Amino acid sequence: MKIFITSPLEQFQVLPIIPIYFNFIDFSITNETIILLLIFGLSVTIFLGLVKSTDNTLYVIPTRWQSIFEIIYKLILSLVTDNIRDKKGQYFFPLVFSVFLFVLSLNLIGLVPYSFTLTSHLIVTLAISLALFIGINIVCVRIHGMNFFSLFLPSGTSIVLALLLVPIELISYVFKPVSLSIRLFANMMAGHTLLKVIAGFAYKLMSASGILFLIHYIPLLILIPLFGLELGVALIQSFVFSILLCIYLNDSINLH
Repeated sequence: MKIFITSPLEQFQVLPIIPIYFNFIDFSITNETIILLLIFGLSVTIFLGLVKSTDNTLYVIPTRWQSIFEIIYKLILSLVTDNIRDKKGQYFFPLVFSVFLFVLSLNLIGLVPYSFTLTSHLIVTLAISLALFIGINIVCVRIHGMNFFSLFLPSGTSIVLALLLVPIELISYVFKPVSLSIRLFANMMAGHTLLKVIAGFAYKLMSASGILFLIHYIPLLILIPLFGLELGVALIQSFVFSILLCIYLNDSINLH
């Protein structure tokens, strides 16, 4: 009997579902597109299920889904108020809340069997980070104008020290979105790869006979705590992503 062993990295392949090409531009609908549409549809469905159809307000006596929504709402609100030390920080609560839910949805849906994890692709996490980073810089320039450049040169710094300090501060500032994206991408990809390796090992043992067939229960039992660990990683990485976003917003508002 032939046993086909696939690579653990095959789960990260972007596959075209409906190929669409127009003048050498690829508009194909891929598995990434399907997941994004699915997340959008689930988000709209859940939101419509939380509000009353009569006046589009929340219930006075919350339902189970509304209670979960309120817990997440309070968690992100406290996160914003604690990390953005300015009254203007509350204006950015919708942004942080939306980013948290979006990243969390991308992380969690990847744990569904035969699904796809968008945050395991560096190009996806980097695109999200760059978009937020550009927006943060625009906010900083609109609030402080030319004082924006004081981020790279603190007041009272000598000219000699500035020649060394400015390049270091500039490089560290530019690499903020890179580190933000790599942190999320690496954690999600490593966890899913580990789950795939152990699941493939268990499948190979299950296809054997004799004592090897009985041994396959060991990696299957190991998968249970690993799946719970990966669920925790998905939640924590979404929270860490939001915390760092708040810290970057605080730096741009208060020039720290």
